[in-house]
Amino acid sequence: MDARIDFFGNPFAGKVLRHINSANQLVVDSTLPAVTQELVKIRASQINGCGFCTDMHTKDAAAAGETQLRLNLVAVWREATVFTEAERAALELTEEGSRLADAAGGVSDETWARAAAHYDEDQLAALISLIAIINAYNRINVINRQPAGDYVPGQF
Repeated sequence: MDARIDFFGNPFAGKVLRHINSANQLVVDSTLPAVTQELVKIRASQINGCGFCTDMHTKDAAAAGETQLRLNLVAVWREATVFTEAERAALELTEEGSRLADAAGGVSDETWARAAAHYDEDQLAALISLIAIINAYNRINVINRQPAGDYVPGQF
């Protein structure tokens, strides 16, 4: 499979990516735990069918020390016992925030309350932002049919 356009080499696309990357860097530098950030990126990418981002973030998480067991169970986090309650709340918020079209009410009050029980306001703002940012990356890559499998940790 080939990408429809060279999004990473296109000057206009490069400008767009620089802005998204700048927003992402704010989240990376926030107090939202790095492991939670990777889990959110992986789960949203799985939901959105983004092979490129799923490849990238599972490899980045593994390189940062995440276990293969937890990586294997992200897609079935509800049944898995390897995630903390805070991580579970973030994954639930990620699912509802990524599947807005599936639920007319958006993110439920119950899901929000579970996340708010584990994260302070700055972390919640970072979590909301991260969910929006990874969904944007996913859409770019899915629309462009960006191939997956060749990512090397730390490449970008």
